[in-house]
Amino acid sequence: MRDFSRSLPMGLLRAREAVMRHFRSALRRYDLTEQQWRVLRALSSVDEIEAADLARSTFLLAPSLSRILRDLEARVLIRRRVPQEDQRKSLIAIAPEGIALMEIVAPHSEAIYADITRRFGADKLAVLQDLLRELEREMNSFGPNGEEGQ
Repeated sequence: MRDFSRSLPMGLLRAREAVMRHFRSALRRYDLTEQQWRVLRALSSVDEIEAADLARSTFLLAPSLSRILRDLEARVLIRRRVPQEDQRKSLIAIAPEGIALMEIVAPHSEAIYADITRRFGADKLAVLQDLLRELEREMNSFGPNGEEGQ
C-alpha cells in the first residue's frame, strides 16, 4: 500500500486546504463560510435552480444545504419559492442583497486568485485546472468498482 502522505485523496485535500486557507480569511470578514460562498457563486450563474440541482452542483449534502439556505435566507441573500405546478420542489435564486454582497467580496476573491497565479504561475495553474478536469472526466466514466460506463 502506498504511503499515506502520497495518496491522491490526501494530496488533493492538502492542496485544497492550502488554497482555501487564503479565501477563508476574506470570507470571514463578511460573515460567510466557504460553503455559503459556494452557494452564492453557484446561484449567481443561474436565474433560479431547484434545491436538489443546487446540492449536486455545489457538492453539498442535502441536510447541509438546507441549513445553509436557511441561514442565507435569514440574511435576505437568497430567495426561495415553491412553484405552483410542483409543491414538492423548492426553487432558489440569489437576491439583490446577495448580488450586492458578491460585488463587495469578489474583488477580494480576485486578488487572492491573482496572488495564487503570481506565486504558482499562470501556465502551471491552467495546466493544473485542465488536469483536474481530465481526472474528473476519467473517474466519472468508471463506476466505483472500476467498471466502465457505470
